[in-house]
This record gives sequence, C-alpha cells and structure tokens, in this order.
Amino acid sequence: MNEKQSPRDKILNQPTEDEKLLAAPAREAFGIPESWRVFRIMSEFVEGFDSLADIGPAITLFGSARTAPDHPEYRAAVETARLLGEAGFAIITGGGPGIMQAGNEGAKQAGALSIGLNIELPHEQKANPHTDLSITFRYFFSRKTMLVKYACGYVIFPGGFGTMDELFEACTLIQTGKLHSFPVVLFGTAYWAGLVDWVKNTMAPAGKISPGDVELLRLCDTPGEARDFIVERLG
Repeated sequence: MNEKQSPRDKILNQPTEDEKLLAAPAREAFGIPESWRVFRIMSEFVEGFDSLADIGPAITLFGSARTAPDHPEYRAAVETARLLGEAGFAIITGGGPGIMQAGNEGAKQAGALSIGLNIELPHEQKANPHTDLSITFRYFFSRKTMLVKYACGYVIFPGGFGTMDELFEACTLIQTGKLHSFPVVLFGTAYWAGLVDWVKNTMAPAGKISPGDVELLRLCDTPGEARDFIVERLG
C-alpha cells in the first residue's frame, strides 16, 4: 500500500464485506474457512428481524442519494413521506442522503416512525440525521430483504442503478406471486415514462412479460396522488 496515503484513503481502499463475499472463492481467509462468513450474514438478518418486527405498516421510499435538498424532487419526497406518515405509515429509506434523507425528514414532520437502513460503502455513506431507528448493513442483499419485507409498498423517485435494482426486484417478486397487494409508485412521469413505454411497447410485445405485468407500475406526479394511490390500494 502507498505509504503516502492518508488514513482516510487507506480506509477507502479496504474492500467492503460485499466485495469480499463476491471475490473468487477461497478455501480459507486468515485461517478461517470462508463458509464461516455465513454467521456474519446471519447476524445481519437477526438484527434486522429483531429491530423491525414491530414497526407496523410501512412504506419504503427510494431515489437518488445525489438529489440535493434544494431540488424539487427532494421537496416532493419530503411532502410524500409526510403525507404517508400522517396516513398511518412508518417510513423506511436506505438511510443515506438525497431522497433517502428527504423521506426520513418527511416522516419526522408527520410524527411517524422514521427508519433508515444504511449500507457500508467505500465512500463512507453516513446515516442521515432524521431517523428514529437506524441500522447499518454490510451486505446489500440482507439490507434489500429488510427494505421489502417490512414494507407494504414502494414509492420510487428518480434514481440510478441502485434504484432500478430495487424497482425490478419488487416487480419480480410481485410477478412471481411472492408479494401480494404491494403497490409500486414511480414518482415523476417525465423521468419514468421512457422506461414504462419500453416495458409496455418492447418488453411486453416481445413476449418477455405478460401484458398485465405493465400494470404493476403506477406513475404519479404529486405527493397527494402518490399517497391516495397507496392508501386506496392498501385500504
């Protein structure tokens, strides 16, 4: 390692637990069989299950961590979370900045339970300050399980690859009957319309999904519309 690196740089260059897990299989690491990693994975599930078991009905908000607080999407996410909180839902987010922080901020404004499920990343993503309950995960897959297991539905704001990952995992679970009565809102027609059109006009006609699968996604453009759709579907 370069001795001129700062302590922070040295930390950033350390592999994450996900990176270690996905590396080429090794019989042993530091004298410990690789299969023992399952105990660390198990501990994340146990902590998540124990911490979230009694939160009541909740909605998970997704979106870009890069969305600034002065952006209209941030303000819309705050208002959406506030309305959902006032409707009786706890709010779950990924616990970081951007839309995640906006969701937790809106939950706090409503007096609803505000939950952040943070993830260990090389750039040291910190939990935002608007959570009542915060858990930091080493592994994306255990975190993703908690984001869907304890939610009644999703509201998904514009985001990148991580947001798309959560969106299509939810669609897959609904399509295959693993989830039922699970509304998925895509907030912002201008951002999502191209994707929805591709699903409708390319994916479905090619026979890759059933025609009715297009209806898994609901476009909304206002916080009130998103709240009303969620409440109507779950009422």
